[in-house]
Amino acid sequence: MSSSAPASARPSRVAASERAPRPALTRDRDCLVSGVSAGLARHLGVRVWMVRALFLALAACGGAGILLYAWCWTFTPWAEGEESPSRRMPVAWLLLAPAVVGTLIVVFWQARGGGIDGAVPSDAAAVVVFATVALATGAGLWATLIDRTDTARGPRHTMTLRILSALLLALLFGLLLTSPVGSSGVALVLIPLAGLLAVISSTLIPRWRELAGERVRRIREEQRSEMAAHLHDSVLQTLALIQNRAGASSEAARLARAQERELRAWLYDGDAPADSDLATDLRDYAGGLELDYPVRIDVVSAGLSTERASGELAAAAREAMLNAARHAEGEISVYIEGSATGVDVFVRDRGTGFRLDDVPSDRLGVRESIIGRMRRAGGSGTLRSDENGTEVHLRITTAPRGAAAPYPAGPPQDEPTAQSRREEEGDRG
Repeated sequence: MSSSAPASARPSRVAASERAPRPALTRDRDCLVSGVSAGLARHLGVRVWMVRALFLALAACGGAGILLYAWCWTFTPWAEGEESPSRRMPVAWLLLAPAVVGTLIVVFWQARGGGIDGAVPSDAAAVVVFATVALATGAGLWATLIDRTDTARGPRHTMTLRILSALLLALLFGLLLTSPVGSSGVALVLIPLAGLLAVISSTLIPRWRELAGERVRRIREEQRSEMAAHLHDSVLQTLALIQNRAGASSEAARLARAQERELRAWLYDGDAPADSDLATDLRDYAGGLELDYPVRIDVVSAGLSTERASGELAAAAREAMLNAARHAEGEISVYIEGSATGVDVFVRDRGTGFRLDDVPSDRLGVRESIIGRMRRAGGSGTLRSDENGTEVHLRITTAPRGAAAPYPAGPPQDEPTAQSRREEEGDRG
């Protein structure tokens, strides 16, 4: 009995560890310097100061802590998010401040003894010069390569630090160049020059990255264009021929239309994500209707508009498209026209038509879901129907920049409950 208690305790501890998985090893985008210590502390379940103390202790062991920190910095990914990383500690200024002190020391030595070799021992001069150059170069490189994309600093901060570090290195190079060359040798004079060249050439690295990215994008676009031309000559034409021979109402035409839409979206939309604007939303909705009803819906957009897919105009347009697909069948055209003053949406079908006055009063589809919704949103909705088909015209006025929107962002609060049930039932009226 005594031996069974520890054995039963072990599985409970294992189960507890399985229920609480260890957090992923990532770096926070809002960090002190690089986010390595905070990410490791969260991953290991310890305090941040313990991880930082471990790095400092290992740094005293032949620089192992520095190498470990650099390795973790290189291979630890950022946490998920779209914002640029921001660092609370001004690392570049902390590097530049001792570099200024080192430059002043060199200036003092130069003014006191007529030369560095005559004022101080060569070993001490080499250490001071090398440390000053390393700090000034590190400040310039940090500002150019890291702080340039920091949202809390920006390009002006980068330019200021780059100029200051370059001036310090140029001043140090001039002092050493005018100093008599003694035991320090020519190598001591060339150290500031190498740092100055590194700071100046670092400005070319972002340009090189941009050119490399542009070259990759251009190669992808060329390959996509070649593939699109080949598929247009073969697959897309075959799908179009199937639709023309089978007719818009047949099952084969609907499947061919859906495949053509997906293929064209993959070919011509590129790698850019689809924005949730009005035209994109109605195209996606039209693709879903074509799979459920024997219709063919063409969505055409002209002009520029800031109308979003979450607005009342999109909801009314979707209801008009659904009514046309249920009752008119055949071909349906949706035309979106955006301008600086408003957005117009026309939904046309070639059905038998109907008179709105003949629709029973208890059917609120067109009256409330389309016309009433646009009226409550501050726009207008009109319907024209005859034996040649039906056209629904929806218009919303665009609010001037800085002014309040003419309609609420969400659905109106006074929407009837019975109306939602009738919309799902598919009443034309």
